[in-house]
Amino acid sequence: MDHRQRRFGCLLMSPALVLIVLFLVLPIVLSVITSLQIDNPFVPRRFIGLGNYARLLSDEVARGTLGFTLLFVGASVALELVAGIALALMMHQSLRARGLVRAAILIPWAIPTVVTAVMWKYMCNDQYGLFNLLLYGGRIEFYQAWLAQPTTARLAIILADVWKTAPFVALLLLAGLQAVPDELHEAARIDGAGPGRRFFGITLPLLRPAILIALLFRTMDALRVFDLVYVMTQGAPGDATNVLQFYGYQKTFPEQQYGYGAAVSVVVFLLIAILGLMAVRGVGTRLFAREGE
Repeated sequence: MDHRQRRFGCLLMSPALVLIVLFLVLPIVLSVITSLQIDNPFVPRRFIGLGNYARLLSDEVARGTLGFTLLFVGASVALELVAGIALALMMHQSLRARGLVRAAILIPWAIPTVVTAVMWKYMCNDQYGLFNLLLYGGRIEFYQAWLAQPTTARLAIILADVWKTAPFVALLLLAGLQAVPDELHEAARIDGAGPGRRFFGITLPLLRPAILIALLFRTMDALRVFDLVYVMTQGAPGDATNVLQFYGYQKTFPEQQYGYGAAVSVVVFLLIAILGLMAVRGVGTRLFAREGE
């Protein structure tokens, strides 16, 4: 490639690079700078170094919020993986109405997250919610306030996220299933292998690349959860359902502690970045190396 072609290539890439700097790099840099300051309307702005991060480490509410965030990520991703595998196997079957079945399974993923949160909030309502109607009928004295108790409120948020995003996991796994040769299953069937043995011996090992990609995407996305908590519980009861993203929002906007809220956002960004780098450099490198052999 000569000098003119290189210049022409740089010219073509420059609009994309400008947009990346404006909408990705610059906000991150400004957030880091803000997190190193006391920045609120009540005191003069000044540089305090890692003071906001030290305060975050000693903040009992922040530690509890981090704990539920990790619980939410672990539980929702695990349930989504199990549900996604089941849905992918269902969509992979040769059915007459396979197109209709696939469309119906993907409907929850197509619904906006805020709409999903409102729907689940209504279903969990203690007076007219669907869950109390199905469990207790018209006996109001037995009704449960699902979103007013820490355990059931956390469970409701996790299940709402699983219902919403399991079809996305299923779509990724379906692509992996379609790459599995049918000849392997036919040979195993001739050798007398049952459905369970074929699944664990053939399908699941060959599905590992798609599973790893689904786990990476969903784990990184689950760490950013905000809208479900904002609509369904606002972090209540107490701070039982508070997550890091919503806690940062509370500190930044209602309480106007911009420096402290920025520190929370930077911590979330670092968690996602570290997770992504570990997955790409660790699992991803071994995976692609194995495929290249």
